[in-house]
Amino acid sequence: MKIGFDNEKYLSIQSEHIKKRIAQFGDKLYLEFGGKLFDDNHASRVLPGFQPDSKLRMLMQLSDCAEIVMVISAVDIERNKVRGDLGITYDVDALRLRDEFEKCGLHVSSIVITHYNGQASAVAFRSRIERLGIKAYYHYTIDGYPHNISLIDSDEGFGKNDFVKTEKPLVIVTAPGPGSGKMAVCLSQLYHEHKRGNKAGYAKFETFPIWNLSLKHPVNLAYEAATADLNDVNMIDPFHLEAYGKTTINYNRDIEIFPVLNAIFESIYGENPYKSPTDMGVNMAGFCMSDEEVCCNASKNEIIRRYYAVLGKLADGECVDNEVNKIKLLMKRAMIDTDFRRTTLAAKARNLQSGVPCSAIELSNGTIITAETSALLGPSAALLLNATKHLAGIPHEEKLIPQSMIEPIQKTKVTYLHGGNPRLHTDEVLVSLSMLSTTNENCRKALEQLPKLKGCQVHSTVMLSEVDRKIFRKLGIDLSCDPIRKI
Repeated sequence: MKIGFDNEKYLSIQSEHIKKRIAQFGDKLYLEFGGKLFDDNHASRVLPGFQPDSKLRMLMQLSDCAEIVMVISAVDIERNKVRGDLGITYDVDALRLRDEFEKCGLHVSSIVITHYNGQASAVAFRSRIERLGIKAYYHYTIDGYPHNISLIDSDEGFGKNDFVKTEKPLVIVTAPGPGSGKMAVCLSQLYHEHKRGNKAGYAKFETFPIWNLSLKHPVNLAYEAATADLNDVNMIDPFHLEAYGKTTINYNRDIEIFPVLNAIFESIYGENPYKSPTDMGVNMAGFCMSDEEVCCNASKNEIIRRYYAVLGKLADGECVDNEVNKIKLLMKRAMIDTDFRRTTLAAKARNLQSGVPCSAIELSNGTIITAETSALLGPSAALLLNATKHLAGIPHEEKLIPQSMIEPIQKTKVTYLHGGNPRLHTDEVLVSLSMLSTTNENCRKALEQLPKLKGCQVHSTVMLSEVDRKIFRKLGIDLSCDPIRKI
């Protein structure tokens, strides 16, 4: 898709800014990393050109002096919270991330289980990771957090938490997703380090909201849509406005926690080196947009995609009306409706014409390709065939997979596997194309077009199976679906 973000500039100025912050403190710096260190697909969607592993590449340059502490909430473990972009639970993702970091030369020294109050699932997870040789610690729920500062900043507050033993001067605190309690872990560590006579500092890396964009900027609104389940709210930073007379953007949890951080810093240093939550941050992404219009349009598409995602969750009973209503409000603030997403219009138009489930994809050059359900193929499978044929210059009327090959597959699905849907899914179509590609030149050409689908937008007029959703995720396609089940 069109590029709106200068990733090389970002890597350069962001790494230099972090180095300056590290130098500001003495023996140790706890650097809270919000968002994802890699697989940051949200950032790459709303800032086209941002590479999902950009933050990881920066930190690899600091691997000699850094270690990683991972944080996961006992609440998320208990409710089996799932990463929407990968379809895996947070506890599984924590172990996946740990393995990936280690492969890149970044040592994960421990995992902290936060919001712990005796959950059996958290105890089981701790036992599991300790059997793998990973150090584990508990941090407890504190009554009145984050407002009861006198309790928090005491032996009955942060003092009850396990002290996380670290060795390197730079401790990167990260998590599988938002709301895990990363900042509280950092602040608890500052408390314990002070008790032990050690000097330590804190800084925050959070890509969103972008502090030097406006409150209503689509990039910042897309962040609110992404965290609708957490009820995060972007806000003007009142502390920064008071201290400097400048308007900057932060979000409610950082603003709420700032008095706690202020009290802890004052108890350690006698004064707080930060005058505002914005001061704590090191994010330079707002200086690296090369085409703001491209980023705005991508963010508006993302808000609508998130809207359809929560409608699907609501239909499955996995969320409440509040999430839907919040994103509706964000769409009004962005002055858009679902028609802004071109694939939505195209898929619904074909659905009205054909009367069967349909889908549409927008290719990188803006071309819209549509498809519909047939006796042989589901709308997603048909769409992949149509799109790859278009990109390969194969005539639309050319049949890549002969009916004589599809029908035996359908018989196996229905007769032997007792399936209710005989139509081929996306994975079955791709396997069929792969088998035919050794003897059929057009099938080979069609398969070679798959990488070109990364970053494309797709809309379906019905909810797709988990198989089809996974295939689209693996291809890097951004999917939205009407909350209607297939008939």
